[in-house]
Amino acid sequence: MSASAAKVSKKELNSNHDGADETSEKEQQEAIEHIDEVQNEIDRLNEQASEEILKVEQKYNKLRQPFFQKRSELIAKIPNFWVTTFVNHPQVSALLGEEDEEALHYLSRVEVTEFEDIKSGYRIDFDLTKRSSQTQNKAGRKRQHEEPESFFTWFTDHADAGADELGEVIKDDIWPNPLQYYLVPDMDDEEGEGEDDEEDEEGLEDIDEEGDEDGEEDEEDDGEDGE
Repeated sequence: MSASAAKVSKKELNSNHDGADETSEKEQQEAIEHIDEVQNEIDRLNEQASEEILKVEQKYNKLRQPFFQKRSELIAKIPNFWVTTFVNHPQVSALLGEEDEEALHYLSRVEVTEFEDIKSGYRIDFDLTKRSSQTQNKAGRKRQHEEPESFFTWFTDHADAGADELGEVIKDDIWPNPLQYYLVPDMDDEEGEGEDDEEDEEGLEDIDEEGDEDGEEDEEDDGEDGE
């Protein structure tokens, strides 16, 4: 093959390669445009779904209100319900100082209200009223921490991101079912019961050992009498 023929062949190969790159780039660009169109459809459906979900949430928020009201009336009959509930919740309990817990003994009502459009947020109401001090020990003895941060600062410290987290915990975790935290067993009681069980088991073992020793002595005595 002559040098000139080799140059022509190489030129044709480069030309074909450039043409393939141009075709590939064109196909990629078209694919990107189609992806963008499909994504717009997906976004439109997501927006439509959000609107429908919002309507469902608004509907069921209204349906739940009478039951929340009835529950609040029943909770009002139980002394120290809310302070016990908060003390038993691991995240909230970590924020409770001694003064916070003392104040929460006067907490008679908690109510979480989502605004009608839901998007604009929610409100948490605390009612503090004078309560009897005779039943304060139930919640007080459950404390498992020393000097945590203040619980009530989240009402006024709007610059603290943790305040929003605490509000979300109350709204999304405690408010839907506070009874589950009120009924959490007292760890002190459980530990006491465990110790009592261990003592009872040790006592039974001692009795069994004494019984075995007495049995062996009786057998020896019977053997001597027979002789």
